Amino acid sequence: MPRESKTSKRERAIEFCRRMGRIYPHVRSALDFTNPFELVICVLLSAQTTDAAVNKVTPELFRRWPDAAAMAQADIGELGEVIRSIGFWRSKAKHCVGTSQAIMGDYGGEVPHTMDGLVRLPGVGRKTANIVLNKAFGVVDGIAVDTHVYRIAVRLKFTSAPTPLAAEQDLLELLPRKLWGPVNEQWIHFGRETCTAQHPQCGSCPCADICPSAFKVNGNPTARRRRRKGSVGAKP
Repeated sequence: MPRESKTSKRERAIEFCRRMGRIYPHVRSALDFTNPFELVICVLLSAQTTDAAVNKVTPELFRRWPDAAAMAQADIGELGEVIRSIGFWRSKAKHCVGTSQAIMGDYGGEVPHTMDGLVRLPGVGRKTANIVLNKAFGVVDGIAVDTHVYRIAVRLKFTSAPTPLAAEQDLLELLPRKLWGPVNEQWIHFGRETCTAQHPQCGSCPCADICPSAFKVNGNPTARRRRRKGSVGAKP
C-alpha cells in the first residue's frame, strides 16, 4: 500500500472531526463538577477509573472537603477511605491533598489558568491540564489524549506514536487549532459506542470509508463482505 501523503492524512483527519461534530454536537463531560477545583480533583481521580465510579465518590468527598483550603488540611488516610472504591485510591488520595496544598500555597487558593501552572500540581499531567483549561476556563492549549482518543488516532493512522503524550503532538500538527477543543469528548463517545477496544463496530461505523483499519481490527469476515458489497462507506 502506498504511503499516504501528509495532505491526504490532514484531509481525512479534518473530515473525521467534521463527522464527529455532526454525530456529537452537544457532548459534555461525564464527570460531575461545579467549579475548577472540583474539576481538577475529578479528572485526577478518573485516571484508569470510569467516570461513573468517580461520580459515586465525589459527592461525599466534596461534602467533607468542599474546596482547596479544606482539602489541603485533610488527613490522607481519611480521604483515602472515602475514595477507596476507585482504582489507585492510595496514590490519588495523596495527590488530592498535595494538589490542594499547592493551590493554596503557590496560587493563592485559585486553580492556575495555564498549562505550566497546572502540570506543576501533584498528579496533574498534560491530559488533565488540557481538560481543566478547556472545560473550566475555555482555553484550548492542546488535546487531551486518553485511551479512547489514542486508540482511535492509531486506528485511523493519524499517529504511530508509542504513547498518548507523543500522539498529542502528532494530532496538534495534523489538525487546525479550531478543531482541537471538542476532540476529547467527541472521540471518547465514539470510542465507547462504536470504535471500541475489543469489538469495534466497523459494519455500522459512519467513518469506515475514511478509516484504513476498518474491518481489519477484529478480522470480521462478515463485515468485510458487507464492505465489498458496498453496504457501508457512503459519507453521511
